[in-house]
Amino acid sequence: MEDEGTMDNRVVLVTGGANGIGRGIANYLSKNTIVIAADIDENAGFQLVSENPLIRFKHLDVTNEQQIESLIEEIKYQHGRLDAVINNAAIANPYNAPLQELDLYDWNKALAVNLTAPMLMAKHTLSLLKETNGCIVNIASTRYLQSEPNTEAYSATKGGIVSLTHALSTSLGPEVRVNCISPGWIHTSDEELREVDHQQHLIGRVGNVDDIASMVGYLLSKEAGFITGQNFVIDGGMTKKMIYSE
Repeated sequence: MEDEGTMDNRVVLVTGGANGIGRGIANYLSKNTIVIAADIDENAGFQLVSENPLIRFKHLDVTNEQQIESLIEEIKYQHGRLDAVINNAAIANPYNAPLQELDLYDWNKALAVNLTAPMLMAKHTLSLLKETNGCIVNIASTRYLQSEPNTEAYSATKGGIVSLTHALSTSLGPEVRVNCISPGWIHTSDEELREVDHQQHLIGRVGNVDDIASMVGYLLSKEAGFITGQNFVIDGGMTKKMIYSE
């Protein structure tokens, strides 16, 4: 990545950048980089840029390879560079259906959004990322370690993201660094959490989007230049607590 003095020129693409953790990452990075938030949710995208005019919003279906190709060509034409890709776009089984009721359409959709899309993003951004010695950060989940009932599609695809990260880092190094972040319980809504929700965590609070966004910022920095192929679990110690209590 670039030196601190030229960080304002860096261009970062965040998929799923208008909602949840992706929205927090986009806002955090917009302080010193050019951020393009791509999301299928146009209403959320328009709201995002109205609140933060520093962010550019682009409508994108991450399962559509033609749309991905078109967006990358547009970024190349408008900015002439791409320094980082943050793959945050993801869906779960929308109905939390038991396995016996899990529709193959929902399974395939989760696979397409959560796992195939990051592969396509890497494929089509590779040439630009090589030019800047850029990086890719994939957002997984601790669900690949400690699942919940009726989350087969989500858990399987998030486990796949961790493995994809390792494989890409081997294939794309040394020009492009590839890392992964697996958040635990991250609070993204406006609703207040109960005190008991905080008490069950080792550090006395539930995570927030800035906990993840700041880690993304670090992985994009020159200080992280020796880090690739890694998966960082950010859950306040909760996953290990759950495993050891079994």
